[in-house]
Amino acid sequence: MARAPAFSLASLFRPLGFVAAGLAQALSMASPAGGKPLWWLQLLSLGAFVWLLDGLRAQGAGWRRAGLHGWLFSTAWLTGSFWWLFISMHTYGGLPAPLAAIAVLALAAALGLYYAVAAAWFVVRGPEGRVTGAVVFAALWTLAELVRGSWFTGFPWGAGGYAHVEGPLAALAPWVGVYGIGAAAALVVALIVLHHRPLRIAEAVQVVVLVALVFAVPNLVPALREDVQGAKGTTGSLNVALLQGNIPQDEKFIPGGGIETALRWYGEQLRDAKASLVVTPETALPLLPVQLPAGYLDAIRARYSQGSQAAIVGLPLGGQGTYSNSVLGFRPGDAQPYVYSKHHLVPFGEFIPPGFRWFIQMMNIPLGDFARGGLAQAPFVWQGQRIAPNICYEDLFGDEIGANFRDEATAPTILLNVSNIAWFGDTVAIDEHLSISRMRALEFARPMVRSTNTGATVVIDAQGRVTHELPRLTRGVLEASVEGRRGLTPFARWVAPFGLWPLWLLAMAIVAVAWVQGRRRQ
Repeated sequence: MARAPAFSLASLFRPLGFVAAGLAQALSMASPAGGKPLWWLQLLSLGAFVWLLDGLRAQGAGWRRAGLHGWLFSTAWLTGSFWWLFISMHTYGGLPAPLAAIAVLALAAALGLYYAVAAAWFVVRGPEGRVTGAVVFAALWTLAELVRGSWFTGFPWGAGGYAHVEGPLAALAPWVGVYGIGAAAALVVALIVLHHRPLRIAEAVQVVVLVALVFAVPNLVPALREDVQGAKGTTGSLNVALLQGNIPQDEKFIPGGGIETALRWYGEQLRDAKASLVVTPETALPLLPVQLPAGYLDAIRARYSQGSQAAIVGLPLGGQGTYSNSVLGFRPGDAQPYVYSKHHLVPFGEFIPPGFRWFIQMMNIPLGDFARGGLAQAPFVWQGQRIAPNICYEDLFGDEIGANFRDEATAPTILLNVSNIAWFGDTVAIDEHLSISRMRALEFARPMVRSTNTGATVVIDAQGRVTHELPRLTRGVLEASVEGRRGLTPFARWVAPFGLWPLWLLAMAIVAVAWVQGRRRQ
């Protein structure tokens, strides 16, 4: 009679270790104490993930076991990164709490499958050498991140590189972007933790050299720093007034409540502002133009039709079943307002994926299918600045913002994000979104100004630093001077014509070479 295998504590604690590492990865995006990104925690958590995978490899784990443990890590990480979706579905959408929790977990679990495949491939097919193994792990990690950020419209919120908006790897942003930073972090930790045996001298030298190259070169070579920090100079300063209405989400679309408050407060601020450019948040005016009080929009147009001031106002546009999430720009001399319409729409928020209308109908949220604006729409030109708007989570997609930088002569000098994430309450969603905007500033060496409903309303300089900020969940106006920048970073030069394909191709080539070499050894 066969004996049952002896119970092993390792078999119990190993899955918990993967879950703990995933939760630590989520915490690295925004610390619960202060909301700051923690680059060192991202490295530690990713290092723990690699170490645990290496332990499975040493045991000869198969595809199913390795994939399951990788899936536990990624599901815990992603659930911890965007758990606040629960608030939008339950608190504001009226979805029963159990169903809202299941929906968040299901999304994280589905996205986590990409990392499960990468983990299983590494454990079962990854090369044995420390350096080659580290390179292949970094490539697999990068492919999983790229797939999550692009397939099915993409949802790259909480990508590992965003934890490094502060820290030594931030210097890589103007060269390789957030996914390149994530690849560098994966390479560094894998070089350090791979293999449960002592380092040979030759391996130790290779590890030290590679880690030094990743951390040191972008930070220490003066010529490189000057090129990516805007060596071609500034385009002057622009005085801005960024409005933060702090309209509660459960009142925002209520006639006589949030609608009246928004129309009154934003109308007063647009009328009385003294700054050169006045900006409201996304859908600050929560009505279509034909639904606004008679003369309301005409008064704004008349106010900014002459003089030395301009305004950018967020509101929905459209009619007869076709709508867009847009901003209107008003400036002297224009017969018609400037229009920017959101290009990258939010699934379940601004369009309903096929087969999921039943899910939307379970919630009490005014959602529908919006029209998509074009890619690389013309900037709003004002007082020598070319201002490129993006709306809400559009700033997650650096490659799409990069499409505006194809021609240096017409490239934006200032980036502008208008958002309303009151849907998610006073949570780390605000801090995580701020890090996303800071990363875009670093990648393109451009200031990013943000006007939001509840926060974070800020000015970010071309080095990704927050220079001015309003307290969140307050009603107020942030006045500041913003210095525009010109010139193109290396990242802008390659992402504008090619998108993220250089990273895709490099990562796929590394994995393909490793697969071919593995087949030859068999």
